[in-house]
Parts: sequence; C-alpha cells; structure tokens
Amino acid sequence: MSAFRLAIVRQKYRPDGGAERFVARALEALEKQDLELNVITRSWQGEINPNWNIHICNPIKWGRISRERGFAMAARELWQNQKFDLVQSHERIPGCDIYRAGDGVHRRWLLQRARIMPTWRRKLLFANHYHRYVMCAERAMYAAPELKAVICNAEMIKREIMADFSVPEEKIRVIYNAIDNQRFVPADEALRHALRQKLSIPSSATCLIYVGSGFERKGLAAAIRAVAATDNYLLVVGQDKAERKYRALAASLGCQNRIYFMGLQNQTLPFYQAADGLLLPTQYDPFPNVILEAMACGLPVITSTTCGGAEFITPGKNGFVCDAFDLKSLTLAIQSLPKQAVGSSMAQAARERILFSTPTHLSEQLVSLYKGLLY
Repeated sequence: MSAFRLAIVRQKYRPDGGAERFVARALEALEKQDLELNVITRSWQGEINPNWNIHICNPIKWGRISRERGFAMAARELWQNQKFDLVQSHERIPGCDIYRAGDGVHRRWLLQRARIMPTWRRKLLFANHYHRYVMCAERAMYAAPELKAVICNAEMIKREIMADFSVPEEKIRVIYNAIDNQRFVPADEALRHALRQKLSIPSSATCLIYVGSGFERKGLAAAIRAVAATDNYLLVVGQDKAERKYRALAASLGCQNRIYFMGLQNQTLPFYQAADGLLLPTQYDPFPNVILEAMACGLPVITSTTCGGAEFITPGKNGFVCDAFDLKSLTLAIQSLPKQAVGSSMAQAARERILFSTPTHLSEQLVSLYKGLLY
C-alpha cells in the first residue's frame, strides 16, 4: 500500500475523553503503516509525536453554536486546501470522507434525557437552538455526497443511523474500540488489599467503581441510589461542575461514607484494581472505553440497555444489563455480583471477552477500510 495522507478531525483533544482515547489508540496503531498522519484540532493536549502533523484550527467563538459552526467551516477549508487523501471526522461536519459516530445520534440522546423530564421541559429541550443546530449538522453530514463510510463503535449506533438517516448498511462499519490488555490487568488479592488500605476501604467490603465525567448523562444519580440500597462502596472517578449536588444526594440517602468522590484521575488503573465491579447506568452512550478497561481488569460490568457496551455483556456471566432508570433492577444486579471480583468466574469471563479487542486488530480493520475506499 503506497503512502497516503490521512487527516483525523477532533475539535478539542483532551487526554481523558473517550473519543480522544480512540484517536490516540488509532494513531498509535496506524503509525506502523505507510501513511502520513494529520490531526485537525482547536486544541491539542496530548503527547507530542514527531510523526503526527498537528494542525491547530482555532477560529473565534462567541457561544456553543458559533464554536461548532466556526470550527466546522475552518476545518473543512483547511482539509480542502491540504487535499488530504482521506478525511476522518469525529465531529459532525458535512463534507468529510469518513465519519466516526463516537457520540452516537444526538436525537436519541435527547429522547433518553427527556424520559425523566416534565412535559414543558421536554418541549424546551427539543426547541433549544444548540440541539437543533447539532441535529441539522448531523443530518446534513449523513446526506452529503462526499461521505463514503461511517465508523460505529457499536451495533446499537449502526441500527440508529440506518433508521434515522437511511444510510445504507454497506456504508457502515462497526469497529469496536481497542484496549491494551497488558496494561489493564486484574489485581491479585495482595495488590487489591494494599490499594484498599490507601483508599481506606475495608478489604471485606464489595466496592464498585463508576468512571466518567458528565454525571447526568452517565447515570451517577441512579448509581448512587442503587448503591445506597446495599452495603457496598462506590468509587466515583471523574469530574462534573455539579458534583456538590451528587454529594448532597449521597448524604440525603445516608450513604455518604460509602461514596468516594475521587475527581479526575490521569491513572485509572489502581482504582479499577481496587474495585469488584463497574457500575455505569448511563442514559445514552455508544460504547464507553471504561467498559473495556474495567473488563480487562477482570471486573464484571453493570450497564444500561442504551449503552453500546452492553453488546459485550452476557447477563449473569460477565455482568448485567438494566434500564438506566430501573433502580430495582440495578440494585438486584449489584447484589448478584460476586462479593469479591478476584478469583471469580465472572472476573475471568469479563477479561476473556475483551482479549480480541487489541490495538493491532483495530489497526487492521481501519487499514482495511481505508484500502477499500482508496483502491
């Protein structure tokens, strides 16, 4: 395969973001291929690699719509001037060759969010100018003649795109995220005990972990309520400007001493290794990387029916799948987990399920897609 110039578009690169981790893993995997890697972004906070060409594209912005529209126009102008062979956008920008639908379908997320809102708020939600702009940009992108392929990270998202935008199935490729299963590994009993001591969590307790920023969307309220109905502990790894509200919820339920807010962490591995399961009742999530990370660490996973990661869960074998708002089912799932993940059959099944999801496999699938589009 002769060298070609690939551009990956992501508006803001933050190392803790799920889409960004996909970009980083894809870039690392593709580095061994004969191609020129370019990234178009407003702000790059990742590592500096001499083999990656970072194009900073940061037009003036006055608000959310201005931010999205301005970046879309500037990024498109940049890639047209540069004449890249393929442009893979992780943003909803009409005119790209490949779109990676890492954020799913915006309308589907709004429908989920609206489920727990009063009628008057639902109407305001769908009338919101920003949400209307995003839905219009999304529709325009899927209808654009330049679009050659769509990458989904879950079958759930593929079905939604086909249903909502009439994109033909042959244009859509499901490519699951990758995980380094040599870095994310289960703890043994000694390591688990040492990590628990550092965190002041009893070794005999069952401790779950929640990982994610954006607490409302990722279902932290439901997670706290479900844990409150048990004697389990919960590690909350992530940040949200409304954290105080969730601390108050834990206090009102009398479980504040069992809910540990750890903030944003650059290294999540020790927290997974201190836990016995991942609890992520997310309202809508295409396929969060944290599910792969937790499973690689031998943690059974409890997640929701509106999470693409549920495709990796066999209920009762390596975790459980519940409706994001069904507290009774979430509580029952928590009670059905092994008291300790280390050495359990669920832990083994969780890790075995992700062993094929390697960066090498991801690279092979991406290169196969690019070859098919170019030759």
